[in-house]
Amino acid sequence: MRVTSKAPCRVDLAGATLDIWPLYLFHENPVTVNFAVTLYTYCDIVTHRSPRITLRSKDLGIEETFDSLAHLRAAKRYRLPVLARLIRYFEPGSGFTMESASEAPAGAGISGSSALMIATATALNRLTGAGHALEKIREIAQNVEAQVIRVPTGSQDYYPAMYGGVSAIELTPAGIVRKALPVRANELNQRFVLVYTGAPRQSGINNWAVMKAHIDGDRAIQHNFDRIAAIANGMRDALESHDWESAGRLMREEWTYRRRNIPAITTPLIDRLIAIARRAGSAGAKVCGAGGGGCVVFLVEPDRKDKVTAALRAAGAEVLKAQVAPRGVQWT
Repeated sequence: MRVTSKAPCRVDLAGATLDIWPLYLFHENPVTVNFAVTLYTYCDIVTHRSPRITLRSKDLGIEETFDSLAHLRAAKRYRLPVLARLIRYFEPGSGFTMESASEAPAGAGISGSSALMIATATALNRLTGAGHALEKIREIAQNVEAQVIRVPTGSQDYYPAMYGGVSAIELTPAGIVRKALPVRANELNQRFVLVYTGAPRQSGINNWAVMKAHIDGDRAIQHNFDRIAAIANGMRDALESHDWESAGRLMREEWTYRRRNIPAITTPLIDRLIAIARRAGSAGAKVCGAGGGGCVVFLVEPDRKDKVTAALRAAGAEVLKAQVAPRGVQWT
């Protein structure tokens, strides 16, 4: 039997970090706004008669083998923990080779690991006949990721991988609800530039420290998140009304509050690229994900996109070829 799947990565526009439980319970009408991009993660599973399990990551160049599922479960450490932990949960009944791949650069901050978890969990769900609905797959993936990284995880990263398109992720006491936003892919494609600045200088940077400070009562951080929540709602309204001038202003404002929360979210290179893009006509910019490196997204007017792109390339930035991904996870 062979099962293949792929899921897109994402770019967050506003409201990130609020999606980590329980932070969103402490703010008014919290929402995260993001969209899926055509940078994909892949999972390919081929079963065989032997009980042996082989895991292989094409982009990382890592492989590990276990004599059986029991040996995988008994292992103390994994070289590919995301894959191994999901296998532990789904418990396939036969041996197989699993191969994964990701088009997201290292430490890009565009949720390559979360997208890979959705792709892998979906493939295992199909392989084992577990029959989980997509929202349950998200819950499983989020909990397994917390087991891997050993800190609480947010929810917003999974939804672009699940559904594609442009989304508002509503974070409520009754649960998490994804709402599709009426933004045409081509309209947004003309208005964003995605740049990779290199892997972060610190791994696991930022979100946990900020979350802990928030819960410990840091009033400045709590106030900043109040503003970020309000900005994210404004961003949702701007996208729904196709008010791109307001979207750019809100992105600039959100970036200001994120830098106050976490000065290490930026680097001299990121600051330089944002300044260069601004002079070339960018309406707004922000780091994707936790920052400290990774990707930066720029909002631009369509008639300025080529100029902004050229200025960023001339400054040595790697401009990624990405568009809005209209569909989420797919499998065969």
